Amino acid sequence: MTLSTNIPRYGRPTQVQDRTKLAVGTIAGAALGAWLGHRLHGFVQTERPAGMIDWDRARTTALTMNRGHALTAAERDHLNRYYGTLVTRCVPIVADYTRTDLPTQAERTYAFDRVDWINANLEGFQRMFAPLEQLDQQRPNSSFASRLWGGVNQTVLSYEIGLLLGYLARRVLGQYDLALLGREPVSAGKLYYVEPNIRSIEHSLRLPKDDFRMWLALHETTHAFEFEAYPWVRVYFNDLLSRYMEFMKEDAEQLKQGMRGLKVFVDRARRRQGEPGSWMETLMSPDQRAVFLDMQALMCVVEGYSNHVMNAVGRNLLQNYELISRKFEERQRQRTAAEQLFARLTGLDVKMEQYRAGERFIDEIVRLGGRDAMQRVWESPASVPTMDEIRDPSIWVARIQG
Repeated sequence: MTLSTNIPRYGRPTQVQDRTKLAVGTIAGAALGAWLGHRLHGFVQTERPAGMIDWDRARTTALTMNRGHALTAAERDHLNRYYGTLVTRCVPIVADYTRTDLPTQAERTYAFDRVDWINANLEGFQRMFAPLEQLDQQRPNSSFASRLWGGVNQTVLSYEIGLLLGYLARRVLGQYDLALLGREPVSAGKLYYVEPNIRSIEHSLRLPKDDFRMWLALHETTHAFEFEAYPWVRVYFNDLLSRYMEFMKEDAEQLKQGMRGLKVFVDRARRRQGEPGSWMETLMSPDQRAVFLDMQALMCVVEGYSNHVMNAVGRNLLQNYELISRKFEERQRQRTAAEQLFARLTGLDVKMEQYRAGERFIDEIVRLGGRDAMQRVWESPASVPTMDEIRDPSIWVARIQG
């Protein structure tokens, strides 16, 4: 999905959740901008693009981090066909295991280099931030403080988005992209495979080429089943995301009040001191956090279900399944201190825990009730587990059976 991450367990972000976390991070970035503002008097006179984010600057920042490794036209055509063949093979396999049919067989598979991935996801970020950008329309008679606030925060947030996109572009292997918050209904998503990153992992971990790529394709193809075989999932996710962005607009309005607005976030953090949750959750109001946790729960199911299917099918399908799985687990444990710090600061560590918690949940309900129980998570929004139920699947089983 276009929102994904983070550095998830398998390096495949789903876009919407990642973009949501970045949106939360912009509030922290704006707070930093307020602190720096009084030091940057001359900055006010600098012309800047309209809007809260300078998207050209964000794109340039991301591209600067990802020079080289471009695909040629011939490579792209060959790889599009190759990955398309893998997805075609995956569809009946996933359908058989999940006992579900994929409604559409639209052409959906694309080989990307890192620049392709940045461009595709930048468009998704722009759609997501559009409601917030409406709050930052520059007025001719804006005060000095307003111009200073807008200019500093635009720079901070633009670099923040560019750095995150640039970082992820070097790590994402595959992505299922279903346009969310778009004006036109979309029935089928697209599957992206970032070939330079796939080659890098293949070489560094010494993985067998075809089995490794089939392993990736199983996970991404399962995402297509989740969102396209059950259309309510996209509607429900859109509703959660729209509600969350309304809270973000309220937060952005608070920050426009300067130090008085920042006090609101300080008070929230104090009230939640000692409670479980990520640092981002400490900045949220209770209602905002409730919506955020609903999105978290849905993403746990989406990612956990895809991992479960990939593993359950892969064990019997791929000769080198155990080798691939073991080496990825080792790679995850060997993250550098810098990578771990970046994950904590950006909320990507939350995404990695989603993969683990969601997979544990799906594995356990399959153990308790078989594949029929696993499929019940897709009945309706009411069947989506809460975060408490994800931690203790027996609670969800009892509720659904009851």
